[in-house]
Amino acid sequence: QAQLVESGGGLVQTGGSLRVSCAASGRTFSWYIMGWFRQAPGKEREFVATVTKSGSLTAYADSVKGRFTISRDSAKNTVDLQMNSLKPEDTAIYYCAASSQWSTRSRDYETWGQGTQVTVSS
Repeated sequence: QAQLVESGGGLVQTGGSLRVSCAASGRTFSWYIMGWFRQAPGKEREFVATVTKSGSLTAYADSVKGRFTISRDSAKNTVDLQMNSLKPEDTAIYYCAASSQWSTRSRDYETWGQGTQVTVSS
């Protein structure tokens, strides 16, 4: 099973950019579809973005489409989420996750990182 560690969270002003990264170790990284989810205080965890094993196909939540970009580097065993034009409603803990199937549902993801806090000030 893969182990996932997120990094790169922080505080940014509205309209700013931030890049969060997820480093994978353990079981072969390329076996997994990778996704990013987020959870704001008092809310359920929600899907943000996902990328296929090859990195050729991606999917995004409507709320982040056009602003966020997911990418993976199989040589480095990392998956990144570039976040632009950030809004206060993007404030949440961002989690990296791995799945053996293509899905936007959190219950289909088998392995999770510990999360990294992203705060967007207004």
